[in-house]
Amino acid sequence: MPKIVIISTQAAPTFNDFKMTAFSELGVMPEIIQALEEVDWLLPTDVQAEAIPLILGGGDVLMAAETGSGKTGAFSLPVIQITYEALRDEKMGGRGQSKIEQSATVGLNPHDRGESLAISPDGLLCQCREHKQWHGCRTNLGVNEGKYYYEATVTDEGLCRVGWSTQLASLELGKDKFGFGFGGTGKKSWSNQFDSYGESFGKGDTIGCYIDLENGSISFSKNGSLFGKAFDIPQGLSGETFFPAVVLKNAEMRFNFGDLPFKYSPKNGGIEPFSKAKNLLLSSPVAKPKKKGGTRTPSAIIIEPARELAQQTHDNIKQFSKYVPAPGIRVLLLVGGESVKDQIKALSDGVDVIIGTPGRLEDLISTGKLDLASVRFFILDEADGLLTQGHKDLIHKIYSKIPQVSPEGYRLQMIVCSATLHNIEVKKLAEKLMHFPTWVDLKGQDSVPDTVHHVVCHVDPLADSSWHKLIKTFQTDGIHFNDRTGPGMKSQEALSEAVKILKADYLVKAINAHKMDQAIIFCRTKLDCDNIERYLLHLGGSGKMVNEYSCVCLHGDRRPQERKNNLNSFKTGEVRFLICTDVAARGIDITGIPFVVNVTLPDDKQNYVHRIGRVGRADRMGLAISLVSTQKEKVWYHSCPSKGKKCNNVQLVENGGCAIWYDEKQYLSDIEDHLGVSIPTVSSTFEVPTNEYDGKVTYGEKRKEGGVLYDNHTELLAPSVLELSKLETTAQHTFITSLKGHW
Repeated sequence: MPKIVIISTQAAPTFNDFKMTAFSELGVMPEIIQALEEVDWLLPTDVQAEAIPLILGGGDVLMAAETGSGKTGAFSLPVIQITYEALRDEKMGGRGQSKIEQSATVGLNPHDRGESLAISPDGLLCQCREHKQWHGCRTNLGVNEGKYYYEATVTDEGLCRVGWSTQLASLELGKDKFGFGFGGTGKKSWSNQFDSYGESFGKGDTIGCYIDLENGSISFSKNGSLFGKAFDIPQGLSGETFFPAVVLKNAEMRFNFGDLPFKYSPKNGGIEPFSKAKNLLLSSPVAKPKKKGGTRTPSAIIIEPARELAQQTHDNIKQFSKYVPAPGIRVLLLVGGESVKDQIKALSDGVDVIIGTPGRLEDLISTGKLDLASVRFFILDEADGLLTQGHKDLIHKIYSKIPQVSPEGYRLQMIVCSATLHNIEVKKLAEKLMHFPTWVDLKGQDSVPDTVHHVVCHVDPLADSSWHKLIKTFQTDGIHFNDRTGPGMKSQEALSEAVKILKADYLVKAINAHKMDQAIIFCRTKLDCDNIERYLLHLGGSGKMVNEYSCVCLHGDRRPQERKNNLNSFKTGEVRFLICTDVAARGIDITGIPFVVNVTLPDDKQNYVHRIGRVGRADRMGLAISLVSTQKEKVWYHSCPSKGKKCNNVQLVENGGCAIWYDEKQYLSDIEDHLGVSIPTVSSTFEVPTNEYDGKVTYGEKRKEGGVLYDNHTELLAPSVLELSKLETTAQHTFITSLKGHW
């Protein structure tokens, strides 16, 4: 981790001096630092110290850090600053001729490639280690007139084809009418026709690729030997832009487009090195410069998985940008439940930074109300959550509509935040969309902080028959309404219903055993949340904000304003318990929560860490209790068009229904394997054993330093100290006695 060191011959700086320079050392502008002071952000967090300089420097960044670690600031501070600088330059007339036309260099295009094709940072070396599939790529620049030449050298054995293609061609060069290739087997390919041409080539060979757009022909050479014309370019492609192209299968090739001396100079006269062409054209779409004085269109799109998290990010950016000079930063929140008419008006008035949830963003983009032409930052917060919710296609759709290069020649920057970078779907997304991202992984493999005690209580309806008396007190999810259940029944369905009843009872026992004054209660479905809320309110009497089990729900079926009010009620302490699903919980960032109860284990082992990580923050001790059924439980798994609304199809998914059997014992085993630990078990009394190293703790309070947890440690150590004193006296006496003979 880099450290900021201040060396001066003057008087040592005070802490007040240092706090003003800490963020400035990262390159953050003073006006943003002024806003940070108001929220007591005195020093950068670890993730901010790593990520801010990278983003300010123009790089793509993948970051993994817990909620509450400052990751919102890590991406929003540089976005605010770069957006402001662009607006300032535009106001001062800084927009000039496109830098692309002045200084572009030719290279393989990382935004126009197969997902398993790797490209070096200089764009001159590519590699594919896929054994079964071909993956290709085109260059970032092309030509539509003249005669040009480039070289491609095979640097590792494998299958390869090189040549020329238009933007319309597939990346598997030579498989359609828009691409022309020459392969290592000695075959030329076009329109999926493979004909003998020249001779085969392999590792160490250099292929020369010629194009003559004046006479409409393409030819190739091997190690300087020209094979003659391979293709006549069809008349229908006249005027099209052509790009150097390659496709590989478990192979590697290096390219020279003419910036370095060629190994074998082109044989015919009048042929220029490809990179020296005067009319190079971009392959990726480029944003068109906005008319002077035109509407400000977004420079940054930030996608959040939940409206609460979107609101939180929006509020943070508003705070961080409050002192940014004119023309300032305009921030807009695009979430469901708010007036679409007002949002469209705000867009038409002009905005700079948009924070939104997938549904509303998709609506406004698909209807053309949200202009992506000037976007320079595409940010996915909680990317693992977005992918889990099924928004992969939407992410790709939005990405494809954003120009890869701005009018000034700046490349689109992507910033991806995730609970863990070890999520395979996040890795695939990064490989496909991001440009050699820097990984800022301050979390590493999932682990549980030592400020969190987490335990499991097994729920066994065969061993605990107390559920017999509770059948009429708790309303379950209704999935067994066609089954014979109740006392005396021991069918799998009856035991599943019993588990649901016992879990509600065990939840109350856990609350009472630990005198929980505040806790987050996780349920698997929105219906489960509603049932638990109804049960707790019933036990405590009427009024969700007056009884000892006061609680509120947070899930997608509640109205937006209700969700906002419920979260605020929990934050301010008006209610004791917040009942929510995994998705809704991503918008919660509250320090000092002492307890979490998992009524049902998540089926995703990483969500377990995400849930229990809600406690034990800011060095405060926390307890997480998970209720784990010893029996498989039948649960809803809606794949129907209504997504569960008014759905009563209790058949299993494999039989065309909307139900599955949920195996919590297996999920617990998966979680323990993932974390490399054995989670302690407690009985239904919920007495948590005290760890000898923790001492007696108070959940929700800060952990005491240096073993002060042992209030009676002096008394405990006194006998040992006395014994050590006696031994020291004896040792000194023996030493002095032994020396007397030498005096």
